[in-house]
Amino acid sequence: MISVKNLHKSYGKLEVLKGISCEVQASQVVCVIGPSGSGKSTFLRCLNLLESITSGTVVINGHDLSDPKLDTVVVRKDVGMVFQQFNLFPHMKVLDNIMIAPIKVAKKSKAVTRERALELLAKVGLSDKAGVYPRALSGGQQQRVAIARALAMEPTVMLFDEPTSALDPETVGEVLLVMKQLAQEGMTMVVVSHEMGFAREVADHVIFMDQGVIVEEGEPAEIFEHPREVRTRAFLSRVS
Repeated sequence: MISVKNLHKSYGKLEVLKGISCEVQASQVVCVIGPSGSGKSTFLRCLNLLESITSGTVVINGHDLSDPKLDTVVVRKDVGMVFQQFNLFPHMKVLDNIMIAPIKVAKKSKAVTRERALELLAKVGLSDKAGVYPRALSGGQQQRVAIARALAMEPTVMLFDEPTSALDPETVGEVLLVMKQLAQEGMTMVVVSHEMGFAREVADHVIFMDQGVIVEEGEPAEIFEHPREVRTRAFLSRVS
């Protein structure tokens, strides 16, 4: 589903990603962990062209992101993104937030889109919030709406950039529960997260990044219980 080969990303003389190579299989959940500033979020943003690729190749569901002729709209339809901040339109009700992209970008009918949006609100446990504005919701509820909004475009891949980092501890669980449900349904997911419990329980594969490179990767049991690299062990000793 995702193939990354020798991905580099630089801002002027600052090299943030220094040759990232990895693969994500269909229906796989990959968690990317590591200290702040290690390049995790930049890596994720390169996967849907929110950041341009300096060099290397990224292919997602057959789309070569390094192809200058590639239509970015096609990629955005295929690759959903959930951010740290919810980025909901404050002047639009919850239902309208979910409906806007399928209508404006995918050119779907309002009736079909509305029906699907209501289904997605039920999926994230917010059927009763369709007619309210985002300001009336808790952080956890807003993030669940953001997930529903991303799913409304029917992506084949979902990217999550530290989706619980801006939430109160009490609301983290409700967002992780929705993400677990998506994983169980077979959604291909790449998740940048500091939630080690989620990575242990839900991920099929864990990538540990530091200073712009992949230091170590493997199944959760390998990474968390028997890390090979000194840097991985030092990081996990502080966060586990």
